[in-house]
Amino acid sequence: MELRHLRYFTTVAAEGSFSRAAEKLHIAQPPLSRQVQQLEEELGVRLLDRGRPLTLTEPGRYLFEQARQILQRVEDVRSMTRRIAKGMVLQFNIGFVASTLYDDLPELIRRFRITVPGVDVHLLELTTLEQVAALKDGRIDIGFGRLRFDDSLIVRKVIREETLCVAVPKGHRLAAAAGKVRLRETAGEPLILYPRAPRPGYADQVLSFYHDAGVDPMISMEARELQTALGLVASGGGISIVPASVRRLGRDDVAYIELDEPKMTSPIIMSYRKNDSSRLLAQLVKLVQEFDKWDPALGQVAVSE
Repeated sequence: MELRHLRYFTTVAAEGSFSRAAEKLHIAQPPLSRQVQQLEEELGVRLLDRGRPLTLTEPGRYLFEQARQILQRVEDVRSMTRRIAKGMVLQFNIGFVASTLYDDLPELIRRFRITVPGVDVHLLELTTLEQVAALKDGRIDIGFGRLRFDDSLIVRKVIREETLCVAVPKGHRLAAAAGKVRLRETAGEPLILYPRAPRPGYADQVLSFYHDAGVDPMISMEARELQTALGLVASGGGISIVPASVRRLGRDDVAYIELDEPKMTSPIIMSYRKNDSSRLLAQLVKLVQEFDKWDPALGQVAVSE
């Protein structure tokens, strides 16, 4: 599969016509048809229903969406490479899992931008495992995730352990209790678990905490996103175990009760390539070490490296 095949196919799909696509691509229609047919033969699937109007098959719709992203990424790489060659810009890519943005990571990155003016700082939302793959193939320079594991090619440092809270709907019996609660006090409560995927992930950490507490979790629903989980909590669908920094969202239909479980925390882990001597990486790592915004009032506990 070559880029020209993807370019020809996406143009035909977008235009809904071989003749209009050929005109846009400045080629004759018969060669264009042959190129798309070659792509179908290589993949072993039919991508287009060649009726009137021309429509995409199910595999064709999937390839169309993926191919557009691939071609845009290629164009971005081409453009950035040229800009770097001309000395116009340096680029630094940071991967993150969504839940770290409720923490002080945005402030850390803001300070980094100030420290390195002229550097194009890109943020990419990736799961922890996706971050490791992106580090290895050079798509990101550093990542911030929550899942613990070892990799000989990646340096991983826990920059803090974040305490957890029980998110409950307003008026819930646990919300009326003063102070913290033990996890076993949630026994019998329907649990809204997130994220549904990928696994292993934060959801598995929560399940392991229930196991350690000797509580059999009664899972009522699994949500893809934290915001969805909180919406389900607000609707009375159950409770959810969330990082303490989520309280910053300020929802008035959800109450947060801190867990009285010192050993039950969710780490924020910084990852970067082993032996990476990048000046920009060194500056960000130094900034992380010196960062003074770790807020103990939100349940974060700074830890040593």
